[in-house]
Amino acid sequence: MHQKTIKIPLIAILIGLAVSLSAQDKQGNIVEYFGKEKVEEIHEGKTIHVFQEGLLLSQRSSRFSSSSVPKSAVFAKFLLEDLEAVTEGQSFGNGATDSPMIWKKISTGEKNEFQDNGLRSGYLYLEYQSKKAQNVLFEASGHTMALINGLPHEGDHYDFGYNLILIRLKKGKNIFVLQGGRFARMRARILASEKPINFTKRDMTLPDVLMEENDNLLGAIRVMNINQSWFTGGSITCQMGEKSMKTDLPSVSPMNVRKVPFQIPVSVNPDEKQVTYNLLLKDKHGKTLATTSFNLNVKSKYKHHKNTFISDIDGSVQYYSVAPSSNKDTENQSLFLSVHGASVEAVNQANAYQQKDWGHLVAPTNRRPFGFAWEDWGRLDALEVLDHAEKLFKTDPQHTYLTGHSMGGHGAWYLGATYPDRWAAIAPCAGYPDLLGYRDSFSKRIKTMDDEGLKRFGMTREQLDKMLSANVLTDPSDILLDSMIRRAGNPSRTLKLKRNYLHYGVYIFHGEKDTVVPTFIAREMREIFGKFHNDFAYYEYPNGSHWFGNHSVDWPPIFDFFKFRSIKPSNEIGKIEFYTASPGVSATSHFVSILQQEKPFEISSFNFERDSISTITTDNVVTLSIDLEKMENASKSMKIDGQDITFEEGITKLVLANSNGTWEKTEAPTLMEKGPHRNGGFKDAFRNNMVFVYATKGSKEENDWYYNRALFDAEKFWYRANGNVELVKDTDFVPAEYPDRNVIIYGNSDNNAAWKLLLNPSPLQVSKGKLTLGEKTLLGNNLGAYFIFPRTDSNTASIGVVTATGPEGMKAAFANNYLVNGTFFPDVMIFNEQVLMEGLAGIDCSGFFGNDWSAENGDFVWRE
Repeated sequence: MHQKTIKIPLIAILIGLAVSLSAQDKQGNIVEYFGKEKVEEIHEGKTIHVFQEGLLLSQRSSRFSSSSVPKSAVFAKFLLEDLEAVTEGQSFGNGATDSPMIWKKISTGEKNEFQDNGLRSGYLYLEYQSKKAQNVLFEASGHTMALINGLPHEGDHYDFGYNLILIRLKKGKNIFVLQGGRFARMRARILASEKPINFTKRDMTLPDVLMEENDNLLGAIRVMNINQSWFTGGSITCQMGEKSMKTDLPSVSPMNVRKVPFQIPVSVNPDEKQVTYNLLLKDKHGKTLATTSFNLNVKSKYKHHKNTFISDIDGSVQYYSVAPSSNKDTENQSLFLSVHGASVEAVNQANAYQQKDWGHLVAPTNRRPFGFAWEDWGRLDALEVLDHAEKLFKTDPQHTYLTGHSMGGHGAWYLGATYPDRWAAIAPCAGYPDLLGYRDSFSKRIKTMDDEGLKRFGMTREQLDKMLSANVLTDPSDILLDSMIRRAGNPSRTLKLKRNYLHYGVYIFHGEKDTVVPTFIAREMREIFGKFHNDFAYYEYPNGSHWFGNHSVDWPPIFDFFKFRSIKPSNEIGKIEFYTASPGVSATSHFVSILQQEKPFEISSFNFERDSISTITTDNVVTLSIDLEKMENASKSMKIDGQDITFEEGITKLVLANSNGTWEKTEAPTLMEKGPHRNGGFKDAFRNNMVFVYATKGSKEENDWYYNRALFDAEKFWYRANGNVELVKDTDFVPAEYPDRNVIIYGNSDNNAAWKLLLNPSPLQVSKGKLTLGEKTLLGNNLGAYFIFPRTDSNTASIGVVTATGPEGMKAAFANNYLVNGTFFPDVMIFNEQVLMEGLAGIDCSGFFGNDWSAENGDFVWRE
């Protein structure tokens, strides 16, 4: 893959877009550069309306805000004031610079797209008069979120043209409010579906056919259910010539588009470059409802190719790309995990590397080309692919290496710090260590601009000062709540874990003149490393920008650096320093594990030194585990924080608990307590093949809202994570039918029948008009909450809860930025409707349950 650097406007930097662009001489949509052409053609039905007139509300981008709780003031007006229309010239208050925000008329131009710089972080208001109530497809692109007749839906952040939202139009006026993001353009149209149950080929996940293999393969396609009723008992038949395979489909809820796995039969003719398959979508009676076809590339397993697998996160089909070793069919080789930059497909990441003769290079997807910056579900994807590839290629675990470029350079810094005993060496290329630090670097740079520089961004010094001063907290409750909320983000604060880099060698590689991820970031890391690390290399490519060819990643000195480094056997490890912010994210280095913390999500650490009597010093650790067998310990004693601990010969594992500064031998905590298997933070609920259970026992308003709210999360997890989520009615939910799966509850104890099945032991209870946490009770219909609690019928699964005490509280909980990286969510967040307008000022309580999942032993901050 030949690539060149194109100058990126600074606006791209502000939104975290570290993009390297290919040599295709194209302009416009960033996804075009790496093989994801925007969908333009319609195959799902006919167009019944193209929006050509609308109203635009411009506002200053939130990129200047570093708030822990974002505001949604514009959507708040539609949600809380039940606005039925807005008009040209209408004011929506003042923006970040105190200038009035006025709706102005806007019309489409070329390609029926609305184009205006104000669409970046602005809002587009559209109306459609329908002659009848009808089910349709809403297809829009370039927006981040939509409110459609007062209900939230996922946007098309990256302008892929993938998104199809199934909606029921009302007879009469229908209102669409689209929130802008990174693009100065949007498109919106309404489609009538050809069929009530249908395929859409937008966003298929497909493997390559390997000519040396005959095993069945996995793919995924989206199925649209354009009905008010469930589609159950369906199947997909995949045919190639005389071979076929049937896959039973999971249920698809009403007005939903679900991406589902299917099996692909294989029979290879080595002379073929492509194989054509037919897909048949059938109902429970075997009647064919829809058909389509697709092609798979035929490749050699000894050349670049991609594999698919079923993810344990959500049961979806994911892929990863491989540049296999040129040394064929040899086991125990090295493995190189290469993580891509923003907008880059994994297949192109692997294609940038020439094959090596001593190891396999594997490129995971981060769940999407943008994904999660290798944090959250991007982190889990990297670990799944690493485990899958190690087993497939039977690699040597002592020779596993990590590298990545741009956002993937951040991934190398982050994954390297988080799982330090997995790597023999790492090589971040054009990377930034901390995502928030990278974002904040813009504010630091813009402060130093002269007035002419600020004018390029359409602002004065006074306006800049107002925007930046809005981030300064003065209220004592705000300060304490902000600190507690941000604590949940500590697992991503890479520099707080920097001494984990002592586990291995580090090669820092950067272009001398990089302006996308500015070179000063790499130089800062060089300065930091110079103060404590004795095995790192630093190189700036002369005159190199952000991308200067495939050697921006496939840099021979990096692989020479790797070749001379390996992970030591456990019995040869004399010293370990290990830091973590959550045992649920990272608990172990080699043979010592932090099982529980004293202060949740603060940094915990241990320092191990091997001697005739080995020593361990700890900080913020309540429970510690030592694998004496793996450590190959010959002594019958150790020192823990200066205290002598003796144990009998033959003991293979030692568990210690710290009680008031005294360490005692103990049993491992029960699996009903917090630990590496289940440690909280609300985001942690969205894994373990989670299922969304929505309320149906409330009023019509509540039932409609909570179904759509679950659907909104499913839409977002598909778009951001290539996900596959099952929705279930509360009255149909039977816990035994979903063993060890996480459950997300939408509703409260009065309107969701599953609450009493799962959440009676919870110290946080929510009902109509009332919320109780421990001994504290709040009253009113305006309260909302997000929280996590363990399933007591499972040793591993958790329950996430999106809940409210009434209609105002429901709407306060409309946002789902917990499904985005770079956001902070402790075990519990309680808020009121003012959170939409005021952000942090609308938070009533935040914090963490205790290690026993109780409120009384927890750590909470309440607004005074």
